[in-house]
Amino acid sequence: MNPVPTEVRRLPEERRLRLTWSDGHVGEYDYDYLRGWCPCAGCQGHSGMKIRYLPPPSPVTIESIKPVGNYAISLAYSDGHGTGIYRFDFLRDICPCGAHGELPGALDV
Repeated sequence: MNPVPTEVRRLPEERRLRLTWSDGHVGEYDYDYLRGWCPCAGCQGHSGMKIRYLPPPSPVTIESIKPVGNYAISLAYSDGHGTGIYRFDFLRDICPCGAHGELPGALDV
């Protein structure tokens, strides 16, 4: 079974989101980093081939976090954006901890 988050916590002072995974791994994601990886069609286009990192034009905060079924979370940002659905496997792939290999510039979907 693939690991899933057991806790999702905002760290507002650090401007990070901490994900604790079922296998014990902990990853901390900068708000701007997550915004740059937004997987929605508005940010990534409709090709469905690759998800690219697109840095936000200005710093953002995460205003809300909502579960999406048993497979993802939805994040609403201070810039008004909130349509991206971040699948758990995708969040694991972009984990900035460095333990999972080199950070990608783009991911196949």
